[in-house]
Amino acid sequence: MTNKSHEADVAFIKALAELLRANDLTELQVKREYGEDDSLDVSVSRQVAAMAAPVQVVAPAAAAPVAAAAAPAAAPAAAEDPASHPGAVPSPMVGTVYLQAEPGAPSFISVGQQVSEGDTLLIVEAMKTMNHIPAPKAGTVKRILVEDGAAVEFGTPLVIVE
Repeated sequence: MTNKSHEADVAFIKALAELLRANDLTELQVKREYGEDDSLDVSVSRQVAAMAAPVQVVAPAAAAPVAAAAAPAAAPAAAEDPASHPGAVPSPMVGTVYLQAEPGAPSFISVGQQVSEGDTLLIVEAMKTMNHIPAPKAGTVKRILVEDGAAVEFGTPLVIVE
Protein backbone atom coordinates (compact mmCIF):
# COMPACT_ATOMS: atom_id res chain seq x y z
CA MET A 1 0.00 0.00 0.00
CA THR A 2 2.82 2.43 0.78
CA ASN A 3 4.32 1.85 -2.68
CA LYS A 4 1.00 2.82 -4.33
CA SER A 5 0.84 5.88 -2.07
CA HIS A 6 4.42 6.76 -2.96
CA GLU A 7 3.72 6.43 -6.70
CA ALA A 8 0.57 8.54 -6.36
CA ASP A 9 2.53 11.21 -4.45
CA VAL A 10 5.23 11.32 -7.15
CA ALA A 11 2.56 11.67 -9.85
CA PHE A 12 0.87 14.42 -7.80
CA ILE A 13 4.16 16.33 -7.43
CA LYS A 14 4.88 15.99 -11.16
CA ALA A 15 1.39 17.35 -11.89
CA LEU A 16 2.07 20.32 -9.58
CA ALA A 17 5.37 21.02 -11.35
CA GLU A 18 3.57 20.98 -14.72
CA LEU A 19 0.88 23.31 -13.32
CA LEU A 20 3.64 25.66 -12.14
CA ARG A 21 5.26 25.68 -15.59
CA ALA A 22 2.00 25.90 -17.58
CA ASN A 23 0.73 28.90 -15.59
CA ASP A 24 4.10 30.67 -15.34
CA LEU A 25 4.04 30.56 -11.53
CA THR A 26 7.11 30.91 -9.33
CA GLU A 27 5.91 28.94 -6.30
CA LEU A 28 3.12 26.58 -5.32
CA GLN A 29 2.38 25.13 -1.88
CA VAL A 30 -0.14 22.37 -1.22
CA LYS A 31 -1.11 20.30 1.81
CA ARG A 32 -2.80 17.02 0.94
CA GLU A 33 -4.72 15.37 3.79
CA TYR A 34 -5.00 11.58 3.66
CA GLY A 35 -6.57 11.07 7.04
CA GLU A 36 -5.89 11.59 10.69
CA ASP A 37 -2.16 12.16 11.28
CA ASP A 38 -1.39 11.45 7.61
CA SER A 39 -0.71 14.26 5.16
CA LEU A 40 1.66 15.41 2.45
CA ASP A 41 3.06 18.95 2.44
CA VAL A 42 4.50 19.96 -0.94
CA SER A 43 6.24 23.18 -1.93
CA VAL A 44 7.29 23.47 -5.58
CA SER A 45 9.21 26.52 -6.78
CA ARG A 46 11.40 27.60 -9.64
CA GLN A 47 13.89 30.35 -10.43
CA VAL A 48 12.62 33.05 -12.75
CA ALA A 49 15.82 35.00 -13.39
CA ALA A 50 15.21 34.69 -17.13
CA MET A 51 11.89 36.47 -16.60
CA ALA A 52 13.59 39.75 -15.64
CA ALA A 53 15.41 40.03 -18.97
CA PRO A 54 12.29 40.30 -21.18
CA VAL A 55 10.88 42.98 -18.86
CA GLN A 56 14.06 45.03 -19.32
CA VAL A 57 14.13 44.46 -23.08
CA VAL A 58 10.67 46.06 -23.42
CA ALA A 59 11.87 49.50 -22.30
CA PRO A 60 14.38 50.15 -25.13
CA ALA A 61 11.80 48.99 -27.69
CA ALA A 62 9.17 51.32 -26.23
CA ALA A 63 11.57 54.23 -25.93
CA ALA A 64 13.18 53.83 -29.38
CA PRO A 65 10.40 54.11 -31.97
CA VAL A 66 11.89 57.47 -33.08
CA ALA A 67 13.89 56.09 -36.01
CA ALA A 68 15.50 52.90 -37.19
CA ALA A 69 18.87 54.68 -37.26
CA ALA A 70 18.60 55.26 -33.50
CA ALA A 71 18.62 51.51 -32.77
CA PRO A 72 22.45 51.11 -32.91
CA ALA A 73 22.82 54.11 -30.58
CA ALA A 74 20.27 52.60 -28.17
CA ALA A 75 22.21 49.34 -27.88
CA PRO A 76 24.73 50.67 -25.30
CA ALA A 77 21.86 52.12 -23.26
CA ALA A 78 20.15 48.70 -23.27
CA ALA A 79 23.26 47.14 -21.78
CA GLU A 80 23.01 49.55 -18.83
CA ASP A 81 21.09 48.03 -15.92
CA PRO A 82 17.96 50.13 -15.19
CA ALA A 83 17.92 48.82 -11.61
CA SER A 84 21.18 50.68 -10.90
CA HIS A 85 19.76 53.99 -12.14
CA PRO A 86 19.33 56.44 -9.21
CA GLY A 87 15.81 57.33 -10.36
CA ALA A 88 14.60 53.73 -10.71
CA VAL A 89 11.42 52.86 -8.82
CA PRO A 90 11.59 49.15 -7.89
CA SER A 91 8.61 46.88 -7.39
CA PRO A 92 7.99 46.43 -3.66
CA MET A 93 6.39 43.03 -4.25
CA VAL A 94 5.76 40.15 -6.64
CA GLY A 95 2.66 40.72 -8.74
CA THR A 96 1.11 41.95 -11.97
CA VAL A 97 1.60 45.54 -13.17
CA TYR A 98 -1.26 47.69 -14.37
CA LEU A 99 -0.57 51.10 -15.91
CA GLN A 100 -4.18 52.31 -15.57
CA ALA A 101 -6.89 52.04 -12.92
CA GLU A 102 -9.13 49.88 -15.14
CA PRO A 103 -9.17 48.67 -18.75
CA GLY A 104 -9.84 51.55 -21.12
CA ALA A 105 -8.97 54.22 -18.54
CA PRO A 106 -6.09 56.63 -19.20
CA SER A 107 -2.64 55.57 -17.95
CA PHE A 108 -1.45 56.95 -14.63
CA ILE A 109 1.78 58.17 -16.25
CA SER A 110 3.46 58.66 -19.61
CA VAL A 111 7.07 59.30 -20.63
CA GLY A 112 7.91 62.99 -20.19
CA GLN A 113 5.12 63.60 -17.67
CA GLN A 114 5.84 65.60 -14.51
CA VAL A 115 4.91 63.80 -11.27
CA SER A 116 4.81 64.96 -7.67
CA GLU A 117 6.01 62.93 -4.71
CA GLY A 118 3.24 60.50 -3.75
CA ASP A 119 1.48 60.51 -7.15
CA THR A 120 0.39 57.03 -8.27
CA LEU A 121 2.77 55.74 -10.95
CA LEU A 122 1.08 52.37 -11.51
CA ILE A 123 -0.59 49.50 -9.68
CA VAL A 124 0.93 46.15 -8.70
CA GLU A 125 -1.72 43.50 -8.05
CA ALA A 126 -0.67 40.93 -5.49
CA MET A 127 -3.06 38.31 -4.14
CA LYS A 128 -6.10 40.15 -5.57
CA THR A 129 -5.07 43.38 -3.80
CA MET A 130 -4.42 46.46 -5.92
CA ASN A 131 -1.33 48.24 -4.52
CA HIS A 132 -0.82 51.79 -5.77
CA ILE A 133 2.90 52.47 -6.27
CA PRO A 134 3.65 56.13 -5.41
CA ALA A 135 6.35 58.34 -6.88
CA PRO A 136 9.20 58.43 -4.32
CA LYS A 137 10.09 61.99 -5.39
CA ALA A 138 8.92 64.76 -7.68
CA GLY A 139 10.36 64.71 -11.18
CA THR A 140 9.86 63.70 -14.79
CA VAL A 141 9.03 60.18 -15.95
CA LYS A 142 12.00 59.29 -18.17
CA ARG A 143 11.23 55.63 -18.89
CA ILE A 144 8.49 53.11 -18.23
CA LEU A 145 10.25 49.76 -17.98
CA VAL A 146 7.24 47.41 -17.85
CA GLU A 147 4.22 46.66 -19.99
CA ASP A 148 0.64 46.68 -18.79
CA GLY A 149 -0.27 43.22 -17.45
CA ALA A 150 3.35 42.10 -17.06
CA ALA A 151 4.40 39.91 -14.14
CA VAL A 152 7.11 41.42 -11.93
CA GLU A 153 9.31 40.14 -9.16
CA PHE A 154 10.35 41.96 -5.99
CA GLY A 155 12.92 44.63 -6.86
CA THR A 156 12.18 44.70 -10.61
CA PRO A 157 12.67 48.28 -11.85
CA LEU A 158 9.29 49.65 -12.98
CA VAL A 159 9.82 53.29 -13.87
CA ILE A 160 12.66 55.83 -13.95
CA VAL A 161 11.82 59.24 -12.46
CA GLU A 162 14.45 62.00 -12.63
